[in-house]
Parts: sequence; C-alpha cells; structure tokens
Amino acid sequence: MQRWQGLDEVPAGWGRSVVTIGVFDGVHRGHQRDVRRAAELAAARGLPVAVVTFDPHPDEVVRPGSHPPFLSTARRRGELLAGLGVDAVLLLPFTLEFSRLGPDEFVQAVLVDRLHAARVVVGDNFRFGHRAAGDVALLSELGEKYDFTAEGVPLLADEGKTISSTGIRERLAAGDVAGAARDLGRPHRVEGVVVRGHRRGRSLGFPTANLETLPHTAIPADGVYAGWLASLDPAGHEEQRWPAAISIGTNPTFDGRERTVEAYALDRDDLDLYGAHVAVDFAARLRGTVRFDSVADLIAQMHRDVDAARELTAGGAARDGAASPGGAASPGGAGSPGGAASPGGAGSPGEQETRLRD
Repeated sequence: MQRWQGLDEVPAGWGRSVVTIGVFDGVHRGHQRDVRRAAELAAARGLPVAVVTFDPHPDEVVRPGSHPPFLSTARRRGELLAGLGVDAVLLLPFTLEFSRLGPDEFVQAVLVDRLHAARVVVGDNFRFGHRAAGDVALLSELGEKYDFTAEGVPLLADEGKTISSTGIRERLAAGDVAGAARDLGRPHRVEGVVVRGHRRGRSLGFPTANLETLPHTAIPADGVYAGWLASLDPAGHEEQRWPAAISIGTNPTFDGRERTVEAYALDRDDLDLYGAHVAVDFAARLRGTVRFDSVADLIAQMHRDVDAARELTAGGAARDGAASPGGAASPGGAGSPGGAASPGGAGSPGEQETRLRD
C-alpha cells in the first residue's frame, strides 16, 4: 500500500481511482463498511482504492484544545486500512488554512487534480468544506461538474445505536472495553514504549510492562482488564504476543499519584521489554479499583485477577477483525493495584467545522 504525506506526494502518474474520505479514527465497523463499498466499486471498474484522511484531528484545529482521545495512531490506521484492501492512503495535514477551503476548492484540489476520482464513497452524514457547507448532495452536484459520481453509505447501527468513534470513546471512558471491541470489530489497542517504573510488580511476583503512551491516547477507565501484550517491530508489526492482565490507575495502595498503564504477561517473569515498543489489546474489564488495607490483600487479589484473565484469554489471541472474548464489561467488586475509578478519557467532541465520518 502506498502512503502519501500531503498532496505533493501523490505521484504525477496516478490515474483514476475510487476514493473514500474520513478521519477513520479506530477504523471501526462503520468505517470498514465504507471502505469495503469503495473496494467493491473499484474492483468492478478495475481501479485502485484511495483513502483520504487527516492529521491532526480536525477538532484540534477548528477548536484548539478540544482534541478527542484517539483510538488509533496514524500508522495503525494505515495498517488497518491496508488490511481492507486499500491501495493508497493520502494523509492530509489539517491546518487552519485547509479548513477554510470551500467545498468546490476542496473537491478540485484533492479529488480532481490529484486523485482523479471516478467514484467517491462517504458516510451519508458527510460534511466538508469551510463551516461544513458541503454535504453528499453537493458532492454529487460537484461530481457532475468534475466527472465523478458520489455515494453516501448509510451509517451502521448495532442494537439501535449508531457506531461511531465518539461512541467508542464513551465506552472506553466507562471501562466498557468489550462494547468498544464489538463496535471496532477487534479489541481496542493502546501502544507505547516500556519505561522503568517503581518495579513494585516484580517484588509482588507480577512483573509488569509500564507503558509510556502518546498524548491524547484513548485509555480505558481505571481498573483491571484481561487482554494481550504484544511486542512490535520498528514498523509496528507484531513480533510476539502474550495473554495479559492489565492495570490502569494510580496504585492507591502505595499512595500513587501518576496514572499508569501496566501489563503483566501471564506466567512470564523472564521478559525484558524496557525500551521496546509494545501494544496492549483489551478484551474485558475484570473490576474497578479500590485501595487495599494490606499488601497481602493486594497480592491475593492479583492472583484472582490473573486466574480470571487466563480464563478469558484461553481461547487464543484475538487479533484484527476478531471480536474480544469475555462478554460485556463488568464493574466487578474488589479493588486493584490501580487507582480509584475514574471516567477515563475525555468526553465526546461537539460538531466540527468539517464533519467527517465519525
């Protein structure tokens, strides 16, 4: 798959293509349906599929300080899109100047002059151009002007609720990682670099990988979770993968203040991951967090956590495209080495000036 950072990187010889447009944060099931529809149209016409996406998130540009927690890194987005059969991803820097392009200017600069669009597939709530002046109907009109056809794909709903990146962020903020996995079509992933912490886990018999995550990462609510820990190579591909018990919080039993994400690879005390780039995939929430009266009580609960995590991950490692095991998230009852229960990431953003498939 080709990756282009900005319009200038689109090859001069790029021919006609089928294009789909959106932020695609998380590449959830609704996004996947859009992309598959574009791929279906492209296959019928013998054309490549190009995805137009944006960085940073448009909200951060039109309303500084409102950046929503991101569900996937730009690199991860590219990997997921490639897995859906996309031939090229055009990552456009979303600047204030770019946000002021009118609908016609956007279409001409991106879809016509660079990508030579023959078909354009978007969500049926797609808005584009300065102050969200364009919609699917206007896109179709501009298609008649510039020789392409536009199609709006109905939003995907599950149990009567539209699947959206905003809704997935809300699930994660509530600790509902199983619900987030259903909407994503795979477990939610948090990436980071393993850094040295207080090394308490090792002294307690459960050595953990302490992740330093990127700013604005969508981290689930404080608590203990079952999932997987994976080491990644420099390109972001998985090298090794282990079932894991994951703790998010401030370690209140030890009067901690800093919120951390820690993962214990089940039954492994021989791993040296310091400095490694790793990923944590969340399968199910085991329980919330409280402060323990003693370290002995904490260790006893950690053993129960590990047993529960082992049972939930016994069916094998859920990977991209596979829903997480374990059923709906449960708040549980007992505490954990993590911090007090919290709402997790920031809430959902409001309407953005250029609204894309959420």
